[in-house]
Amino acid sequence: MRIDQLIPAFHRGDAIGDTAFAMRDFLRTKGFSSEIYCLNHDPELAGEARLYEDFPPPAAGDVTILHYALPSPLNAGFARLPSRKAIVYHNITPERFFAPYNAEMARICRLGREELAALAPSVDLALADSEYNRRELDGLGYRKTGVLPLFIDFAKYDRPMSRFVHDLYCDDRTNILFVGRIAPNKKIEDLIRTTFYYKKYVSPLVRLIVVGKTSALPKYYASLVRMADEFFLKPEEVLFMGHVPDAEMFALYRASDVFLSLSEHEGFCLPLIESMVFDLPVIAYNAGAVPGTLDGAGVLIDGKRPDLVGELVDRVVRDRALRAKIIESQRRRLERYRAADLGAFLLEKIGELV
Repeated sequence: MRIDQLIPAFHRGDAIGDTAFAMRDFLRTKGFSSEIYCLNHDPELAGEARLYEDFPPPAAGDVTILHYALPSPLNAGFARLPSRKAIVYHNITPERFFAPYNAEMARICRLGREELAALAPSVDLALADSEYNRRELDGLGYRKTGVLPLFIDFAKYDRPMSRFVHDLYCDDRTNILFVGRIAPNKKIEDLIRTTFYYKKYVSPLVRLIVVGKTSALPKYYASLVRMADEFFLKPEEVLFMGHVPDAEMFALYRASDVFLSLSEHEGFCLPLIESMVFDLPVIAYNAGAVPGTLDGAGVLIDGKRPDLVGELVDRVVRDRALRAKIIESQRRRLERYRAADLGAFLLEKIGELV
């Protein structure tokens, strides 16, 4: 039996691409024929995925899984397949976040939700990577839903970090880390406001490190750079690192004092789990899938006043007993996540389909 996956764009290091990669390898170990088909992929992944134009028609007894995160030419073709059909939903950011910065991105988000709703009648099983996303599928009329958290290759975090980057940022400054796309829903402007408060009222030795692609929304990125300048924050105090290799990313997790997320919309938020891997205390705003991903770990906050958040950051950094308590809660959460048999759950759901 074939169990193939469809994904619009296949990228190494992307949470969706890494999940598809892990699922394919797991399914192959269970004896299934399994391939990934995509519209485009990174050049170095040419041997790991095939182009959708080469996708052979499946049989009625096969299973086809669509990873859904945006509108795509894959969607209409997927709905017409004779195979049993499942989707793994990775969330679509509401258009309202993009409207002030890019009308086309807002349109794409709106169209993505419309296409997601249109697929409901033809899908046999709809899985989401968080309970937050699953509830959205329920609201769109999907008949059978479930939660399949991200398949995470934890072994990759054991690889060496960049010692140069680690030593470069291990100094007297308090390092506040955020990892994620430079997108309006991430509310990076609130991180800048908190950093400004921290510098002025707590300690001038502070550094905000933002890791994530800056090219998707130039207008939003430019507004952040301008905001930092208006707050008299120097380039060495607010660092936009862009996309970095894993070795450098691991070094930044280890060199940082706290992971701070004030994002207002997350479908899962993998960096929260990654912070737990590196024993980096997490402070995160209570929105979207964040409460479910933290699952009682870290510090969940309901407000974003820069003074309150800035003082909380300082306490987490300075109070050793509190810091140890937070890290211990994160270790317990991480243990629960790693103990979950996602493969067995996936096989159970596939069994129900066929």
